[in-house]
Amino acid sequence: MSWKTIFAAVFLSVAGGGAALAQSGGDARPSATLTIVVDGTAGPILKGNDPLGLNGQSATITLLASESLKPVKHTKTSASYKIPAGAITLVFNGNSYQSSAPSKMTVKLGSKADTLTLVSAVTKDGVTVMFTDTTSLAAGSWANAVLQNPVPFEPSPQTLASPASRVKYAGSFTGTTVLGISGTASNSDAPDPVLPDDEGD
Repeated sequence: MSWKTIFAAVFLSVAGGGAALAQSGGDARPSATLTIVVDGTAGPILKGNDPLGLNGQSATITLLASESLKPVKHTKTSASYKIPAGAITLVFNGNSYQSSAPSKMTVKLGSKADTLTLVSAVTKDGVTVMFTDTTSLAAGSWANAVLQNPVPFEPSPQTLASPASRVKYAGSFTGTTVLGISGTASNSDAPDPVLPDDEGD
């Protein structure tokens, strides 16, 4: 498999089914898993040369986040959560990849848009590509409760459009590229399944 094929999957986060998120203890919130799915097409190129050839390519990204997670940082309008390795899955041209290191999920509430940003990495054969996915949703999609725990947004699904929604990838062999994203974002929540990270606890 070529490096271009291997790292083509890196470009989208957003978000992304994969291994489960670690649970935070001592939380009164019912145990449930938030699933966010982005179905999109990358492009146009907003910055860089796109050495991975992602422009015009499609992908499905699934993110699993425990609704009992607590933010590692928050303000009056934003919250950042640490997402364990494997919690983001990217499917690109039929090939599936999972995040290989802990990721960062940030939710920001705004008067013009609510924004979900995912920063993560995929490593293959010792080579790492970092990616940042920005998903722009309608203002008011999230209740303020999202600043305390991950919760679903409404309505779902929503339409995504470039350049408000975009993805950046960067690596020592790729340089930095930014592409727009168009497609849809949807989410759901359900009682926690038995997840790989929880086995044996």
